[in-house]
Amino acid sequence: MAQYFDKIAYRYDAWYQTKVGQYVDRTEKRLIFSMIKTKRGRALDLGCGTGNYTLELYRRGFDVIGVDLSQEMLKIAKAKIPDVLFIRANAYNLPFKKEAFDLVLSVTMFEFIHEPEKVLNEIYRILKLGGEVVIGTMNGKSLWFLFKRVKSLFVETAYRYARFYTSKELESLLANAGFSDVESKSVIFFPSFFPFVGIAEKVDRKVNKKLKNLGAFIAVRGVKK
Repeated sequence: MAQYFDKIAYRYDAWYQTKVGQYVDRTEKRLIFSMIKTKRGRALDLGCGTGNYTLELYRRGFDVIGVDLSQEMLKIAKAKIPDVLFIRANAYNLPFKKEAFDLVLSVTMFEFIHEPEKVLNEIYRILKLGGEVVIGTMNGKSLWFLFKRVKSLFVETAYRYARFYTSKELESLLANAGFSDVESKSVIFFPSFFPFVGIAEKVDRKVNKKLKNLGAFIAVRGVKK
């Protein structure tokens, strides 16, 4: 997978400047940062890609480190934030000591790993007591997912290689890994070709708690106690 993401790194990063990309980005970030309770300290952006969330954590005052397997993704991220440490590492064996972080954030990485339990064990190991993990993934039961899956049959996209989760599956994974206070929410209730972004955003704000099983993007949070 790292070779594939090396190949698409610049195209992936450019997508965030498109109309749909900007809508998805601000909507997902609104959800993610509404769930994060940690306001300062040491943070790890696991599967940081081109540094989208790393930059946001940096702006919010975190002492943040970015980790990814794709060298090309990391090059783009480093160019954006020269002051931040970026490390090429495998999520199954993270190069950090026990209880090193207050927060671990991982957005759209879990879709591309084969053994999520091992990664969660690593996250648990490197989190301090009272530290939190927030994971964001695409939802396997959403309209967006169905559209992307069909598209990937005809055009090679990252979704061709992805494993998608439901909110219940993610909650179970975190609980089984030992995390407490596990909760999940979701956003983005219309597929990417829906033309009325303003309407979509209003819906996202109002129903992300009630319809957490249907949104295209799921965020799940847990605490190490």
